[in-house]
Amino acid sequence: MEREDVAVFEQVVALLEPFRKAEGAITRETDISQDLKLDSLAVMDLMMELEETFDVTIPLNLVAEIRTVGDLAEAIRRR
Repeated sequence: MEREDVAVFEQVVALLEPFRKAEGAITRETDISQDLKLDSLAVMDLMMELEETFDVTIPLNLVAEIRTVGDLAEAIRRR
């Protein structure tokens, strides 16, 4: 795994930390809606925060395809 991938993932995890309700670490396989129990409003708030942090735009159609934290980190890295 490249350093850039790790850095993006670590920043995404840091932003997700306030949403974590269960015990255990957030991993690349963590399901955003199931494991973190984010509703659609929380997901949109998170996306705005990620866009601001990484200075990227995440299209809404792409948001629908993002299921895990790893998917999210990869989508941001590709932008």
